[in-house]
Formats: sequence, C-alpha cells, structure tokens
Amino acid sequence: MYVGTLSFDLLLGDVHSLKEKRSLVRPIVAELQRKYAVSVAETGSQNLHRRAEIGLAMVSGDTGHLSDVLDRCERLVAGRPEVELLSVRRRLHSDED
Repeated sequence: MYVGTLSFDLLLGDVHSLKEKRSLVRPIVAELQRKYAVSVAETGSQNLHRRAEIGLAMVSGDTGHLSDVLDRCERLVAGRPEVELLSVRRRLHSDED
C-alpha cells in the first residue's frame, strides 16, 4: 500500500475578502475530488484572503498509478488562471515506512 500527498501553496489574484477566496478555492477542491477521486481540503492560511493551502491525499497499491494521478492533480492546479502556484510539496509513503 502506498500513500501519496500533495500540498499546494497558492497566491490568489484580485481577492479582497475571505468570501471571494472561498469562491475560488472551493471549485478547485471540488474538481480535484470529482475528477480524480482523491481526498482534498483547504488545510492552511484560512484567515489570509490572498493565500491558500490545499492538501491532497490518495491511497493506491501501485506507485506508478499513484504518481500519475498526483501529476495530473498538480497540472490541474497549475493550469488554473485565477491562482498562482507558489510551491508544491509531494510525499510518497509506503506501509513499510
């Protein structure tokens, strides 16, 4: 069994309130869940209106499949024009760790 995680640090564009922030972050979270069946949530910077941290996790029996899905998730977030992807932290864990 393998667990893969991604942590995205995002800079949001022309956002002036937490309500506007939620209107940008929620669709990204929902699309990742819908398209790739991963667990995903906003995990940090909740009180900052121009920054967001999104955490994502997936479990798989095959590292190749796991890496492929994580790559697709990263491309999806990086391709969103309303956010700037500042950094991505990727971790892979096995049940022997």
